[in-house]
Amino acid sequence: MSHRESQASGGDKFTTFYLQQLTQELSNDVDKVRVAEDFKTDSVPFLVHALRQGSSQLSSNTKAVGDEHSSSAT
Repeated sequence: MSHRESQASGGDKFTTFYLQQLTQELSNDVDKVRVAEDFKTDSVPFLVHALRQGSSQLSSNTKAVGDEHSSSAT
């Protein structure tokens, strides 16, 4: 596996961990959005994309710590 492939899979692993943690922490808010009258099924990809964008704002060091936590949790 190339270094770039390794980084990509590590990034995917972190993003998965990040989204799991985020949805746990914000579960009440996510539920409120989900049951809102103006929330449509086609809004789900937009919501996921918006939540996923948060992981791109974090530093490499923060992501490395997250990877360590996600590895020890499994």
